[in-house]
Amino acid sequence: MATRVAPPPVLNVPARQVQPDLLNPPNPSPPPTSDGQSRPPLAQQSRASTDSSTGLNVLGKETSQESYGTHSTPGRPRTAESDRSRPEYIRSRQSSRRDTDTSSEKAGWQMRHGWNYNAEQMNHLRTVGIASVRVRPLFQNLNLTKPSRKHYYLYYNDARHELAGNPNAPAKEIRSAEWRMKDRLKTGHAVLALCLNIGVDPPDITKPHPCARLECWVDPTAPTPAVLNPGNTGPMSVIARNLQRSYEQISVRTKYRVLSDPTIDEMKKHCVNLRKSAGNERILFHYNGHGVPKPTASGEIWVFNKTYTQYIPISLYELQAWLLGPTLFVWDCSDAGFVIKSFNRFLEARQRDIPESKRPEESLFEQYIHLLACSEGETLPINPLAPADLFTSCLTTPINISLRFYILHNPLQHVPDDIDALSVLGKAAERKTPMGELNWIFTAITDTIAWNTLPKDQFKKLFRQDLMIAALFRNFLLAQRIMRRYGCHPQSYPAIPWCHDHPLWENWDSAIELVLHQLPYFATVDPKAKEFDYEHSNFFEEQLQAFQTYLDEGASEHKEPEQLPVVLQVLLSQQHRLHALRLLSNFLDLGPWAVKLALGIGIFPYVLKLLQSSAPDLKPVMVFIWTRILAVDQDCQQDLLKDNCYQYFTTLLNPATCLPTRHTDEHRAMCAFISAMFCKDHPQGQDATLNSSQNDEIVEHCLVQMKFPDSQLPSLRQWCCLCLSMLWKDNTKAKWAGLRLSAHNRLGEAIRDPVPEVRAAMLHALKNLVGIEPITEEVARTEEGMALHVLAMTNDGSNIVRKELVIFFSVLANRYANKFLVAAFEALSSEHQSKERPMSAPVSRHPSDDDARPNVADSIFSSIWKCIMILTADPDPEVSRDAKIVVDFVMRRLVESALGPHLRPSIIEKSVSEERTKPTVPSQTESRRPVQPAMQSSSTEENRQDGYFSAGLRRTASVAASIRNLAFGSSHTQERTGQTQPRPQPTQTTRPSFGQAQLSDKFTQNAPAEDYLSRSPGPYQTVKFPLGRYFRDRSAEEAQKLPLTSSFFDWSTEYFREPQMKSHEADEPGSNEYNERLWRRGRNEDVLSDTQKLKEQAASNRWDRLEDAFQSGIKPYRMCFHQYDDHLAITDELDNVRIMDWKRPSTLLSKFSNGNPDRSKITGTRFINEDDQAILMTGSSDGVIRLFRNYDKQNEVYMAASFRALTDMVSSTHNAGLVFDWLQGRGQTLVAGDAKVIRIWSAAHETCELEIPARSGSCVTSLTSDQVEGSTFVAGFGDGALRVYDQRLRPTTSMTQQWKEHTQWITNVHMQRGGQRELVSGCRDGEIKLWDIRMQKSLRTIKATKGTLRTMSVHEHAPISAIGTERHKLRVFNMDGLPLSSFEPSGSLWAATRNVPISALAFHPHRMMLATSSYNDGQVNLYTYHDRKPSVVREA
Repeated sequence: MATRVAPPPVLNVPARQVQPDLLNPPNPSPPPTSDGQSRPPLAQQSRASTDSSTGLNVLGKETSQESYGTHSTPGRPRTAESDRSRPEYIRSRQSSRRDTDTSSEKAGWQMRHGWNYNAEQMNHLRTVGIASVRVRPLFQNLNLTKPSRKHYYLYYNDARHELAGNPNAPAKEIRSAEWRMKDRLKTGHAVLALCLNIGVDPPDITKPHPCARLECWVDPTAPTPAVLNPGNTGPMSVIARNLQRSYEQISVRTKYRVLSDPTIDEMKKHCVNLRKSAGNERILFHYNGHGVPKPTASGEIWVFNKTYTQYIPISLYELQAWLLGPTLFVWDCSDAGFVIKSFNRFLEARQRDIPESKRPEESLFEQYIHLLACSEGETLPINPLAPADLFTSCLTTPINISLRFYILHNPLQHVPDDIDALSVLGKAAERKTPMGELNWIFTAITDTIAWNTLPKDQFKKLFRQDLMIAALFRNFLLAQRIMRRYGCHPQSYPAIPWCHDHPLWENWDSAIELVLHQLPYFATVDPKAKEFDYEHSNFFEEQLQAFQTYLDEGASEHKEPEQLPVVLQVLLSQQHRLHALRLLSNFLDLGPWAVKLALGIGIFPYVLKLLQSSAPDLKPVMVFIWTRILAVDQDCQQDLLKDNCYQYFTTLLNPATCLPTRHTDEHRAMCAFISAMFCKDHPQGQDATLNSSQNDEIVEHCLVQMKFPDSQLPSLRQWCCLCLSMLWKDNTKAKWAGLRLSAHNRLGEAIRDPVPEVRAAMLHALKNLVGIEPITEEVARTEEGMALHVLAMTNDGSNIVRKELVIFFSVLANRYANKFLVAAFEALSSEHQSKERPMSAPVSRHPSDDDARPNVADSIFSSIWKCIMILTADPDPEVSRDAKIVVDFVMRRLVESALGPHLRPSIIEKSVSEERTKPTVPSQTESRRPVQPAMQSSSTEENRQDGYFSAGLRRTASVAASIRNLAFGSSHTQERTGQTQPRPQPTQTTRPSFGQAQLSDKFTQNAPAEDYLSRSPGPYQTVKFPLGRYFRDRSAEEAQKLPLTSSFFDWSTEYFREPQMKSHEADEPGSNEYNERLWRRGRNEDVLSDTQKLKEQAASNRWDRLEDAFQSGIKPYRMCFHQYDDHLAITDELDNVRIMDWKRPSTLLSKFSNGNPDRSKITGTRFINEDDQAILMTGSSDGVIRLFRNYDKQNEVYMAASFRALTDMVSSTHNAGLVFDWLQGRGQTLVAGDAKVIRIWSAAHETCELEIPARSGSCVTSLTSDQVEGSTFVAGFGDGALRVYDQRLRPTTSMTQQWKEHTQWITNVHMQRGGQRELVSGCRDGEIKLWDIRMQKSLRTIKATKGTLRTMSVHEHAPISAIGTERHKLRVFNMDGLPLSSFEPSGSLWAATRNVPISALAFHPHRMMLATSSYNDGQVNLYTYHDRKPSVVREA
């Protein structure tokens, strides 16, 4: 989850969410039984809700008491109270369910095997990962039904399995250009031209009496008080001074020049000089033409001559030449619409005159902004109750004109008509006064109206680029509303939509009315007071509540919040700041689109300024907000560098620093992420971070947080590693700081971390720690020690860990290229010599070998080289691809080096040998599926002679092709991903005759069925191997360079772009995923209830009724039913997988290749996570487990995970390959086979948890486990032995029982999930035995057949079993040994099925259905029971 905990989520790494209710899902109490007593959970394991970081998801499901299949093992958290009071596990039938129980159950029959419920508490799920796992109990709020609710965990369902550590498909990230104003301009100079000519009306306008006279709230015809006009300079100077002061309240830094009744010469002089002074800054040109004629249609405005006896026109063309751009024009005159038309016409002509080679990138039109009081043909208002400069009043004094406008149109008895009486309201700049509060509300309302009305690009340009422009356009929205009441329609360029009827204006009227109602009280207040005790407006509280409602009701990208600009304004209030920041953090949590909106509205300067605040209550929310911002836009690094803002977060990494939150680890993980992003590709940030602390404290703090289990949050450990990684990258000083603190040794402890993301992050950090220059002996020794420490991770179960390991090795291969060349040369030469000398001959060396090449066979680089060669055969395509790039790099350098002449003959010899032995049918390409060293061999002698290196070199197409190309100088082959080619046919010289009445002893007694079936004749069809979603194969022409680049950091960052505080879609009632899972739950319960009552009938009736038959398209070798879906997985003896809909037999859902190499086969299939969306797990004889998601969708299936579960497989005459069993309740895979150990792999941790010695010289042929308690499992062996193991004991003493009553190969051993939970085993000699693990002998022996028992299947709940014989006989028995049926299954019309063995047999886990198939026949038959009682069945 990175955190990408989850989407497995509280991070799709399980504890992804920060809210307590999401981090700690409720723990439902155990459901009551029919007698009212509390029933303990079936699975004996402890899963605290905070343990969800194991990499799994939780499914809540209600099941009946009788459902004890894999699905029914609950993972409910167990409390200390339940631990003290849990009873011994004895399952007795309840009276309410005795309708379908057997007589033995009615008599109080107790389950066999004597398992005690109070088993040792297992903590394998305690350590969960926030970085990649999402855990939630589904349906936790569902109250539609009353039955008991149980929780189930989903495995291999996290973000790391979906994306394999690759960033999501290119989702567009927000860049600085989208919200930052790179060419930000400010208005530095202004010209205020007042053409009033007081006392003389213009000739083209006849003014009535009375009419509008106020200019800047001054009546020029009335005597001016001495206080306002101390120099007695006349009303004109007072008006000019008021206008300048009004503009200074908008922008005090702007330099203003007032021109009172200017002449044409004065106008030209000041405009030209102003442009020289302003340079590239914007100029404000305010023109008041109330005392001159209207602008002409030809594009002229009017001024005066020197004697003020004539009106002189000024062409707008000339004005453009004087002022140039950028310029903001304000036209307060009648017929102002003519101005913009003429201005643009002149501008267009001016632009045409500029040669194309000299034209600027920005259009001339974009340099000019216009605000006009009215349209063409309109006259300014002359209402005596309104100011003459109504437009200017709206632009410069919006609060005063709003109060006057409200008083005029909404008369109130107690409100005076004199505007001067409103001075008691205070000043607009003081927010704690009524006037200041109104100004604050007005800014929020106009910003909100513009945000919701204007296009976003236009909003940023007009409302966020310049303080002057933003204020004037906010006030222009008010002018639109007010001047329409007087018959004028203000215009602007660029034009903006009309906003006069926006609903928020009603809020503005309400705020004004609240202030005016309190005006009598304000008259008694001291005018000099800065604070008023009055009734404040609740506008901001209401808007915050509306914003909260928007978030609660399901915010979406398609519906932007209208209140976002208000939230921005509320940040200015200390009273509401914390609440606003919390709402803002909830909004940013919605995803990158929300961050984009917030940055676009202008939130960044505010949150940057707040980093200078020392308020402790702001720290958690500020950390969260900055995490979201940096996850989307990394370009904020320079902003953090200013004023040392980054120290706000590095300080919080100190474990001694207290945070006012319960989720300290989560916020420290975010601080580590912020620090990592600050250092990423930012040398200044690296140096600042390192220098900001003494004695390398930042490195020490990260290393301390890495200590496990002190740090219970995996995301904290993960991001501490990644923070160190970004700090060390290409920074020698930081690397030395790490070495001084033994960071490489302390990080190396993470190889045992239970969370794969943490292990991968550790490798990412070590990769960037390597590279200190110069390479001294100390440095080389340290880096070799790092490599030696991580060699064991070659067999890690997580593909993202192995991929990071290959990248780490690529760094070493590039840094120590010469040593790798020698290691590769020694390995190749050693293999070549071992092939040439006899087995017993001693190793001899040429006398000059030591002089010709150094011997590094025992060095660390030799070990690394062998690991790289192993990884070239990795089952994950990306790991294999990257490892081959490293090998090709080394081999290319080796051939080009001085050792090349010594190596070339051996390469040519191997290449020619390969070409001669290549099969006639082309083999599958390496890019289609990784080719492994064959685990099976025709003879032990051959297997001893073939070393691993030669096997890997021969069978890895990339390496072999690369060496051949280098040797011969050209390449004629190209790998193609997913290419489908025929697979080589097995040789037919060893194929037996199927028409023989009696097969040889080799196939009927000692050899396993697999040996017999592996020799199938005829051509074979292969299909595409489903690679990962984002796998990209390398091109043959692409130049490969080292070191390889990692995408793990970018993938981890995506976790912080996903919602963390929002419930997963599956938890949201009404969502599609929720409804689907709700439907699946009901469907599953119906399957369980419908099949429970059939168990007794199935155990006493015949089983020879053919329900259906269909062709599978392959020769079935293994079959497996899904518990609930109508899916039947069929595999053949090679690598083909078919998913059929058994209810619609003609429907093939999907077909794909398993990807196992040649001379290997699929040995087992299982469905996991069957309560929800299942995953198909397959095991192959090369020791590899693969998991496929969307297996039933042909075009969507992909491999979610793969790992080599068994290594060092022992070859023998009869091989079992790999056998496995899946424990859904514990999330474990039991793996055994041609090995001397039984391994237990944890799906949550993706590591081998336990390795138990098999204590047998024979291979394991079958595994079964107790799916209820989960600690005990049984293994069947090739020599006929059965052994019982207990995981809770030490590996050396874990074997608790052993039986040797069978004498031949164990075909199958199975422990039922439900019913009486019988333990049944079948041997090739035809005997079936029932066991109790407490007994030293079997309970019952059934002689199923006199011939060879080829296959056996046991129903999970019904007391029946079925066997298939070598002579095409299918026999069904109940657990009492009574034969129910014995018959020959039907076959295809064209297939010779007479005396052909039954190749595959599988019971449905719940339904009374049996699937069968015969060898060399693609037909699958589905049988069920009928009402006929079985007759006496005897075998001939």
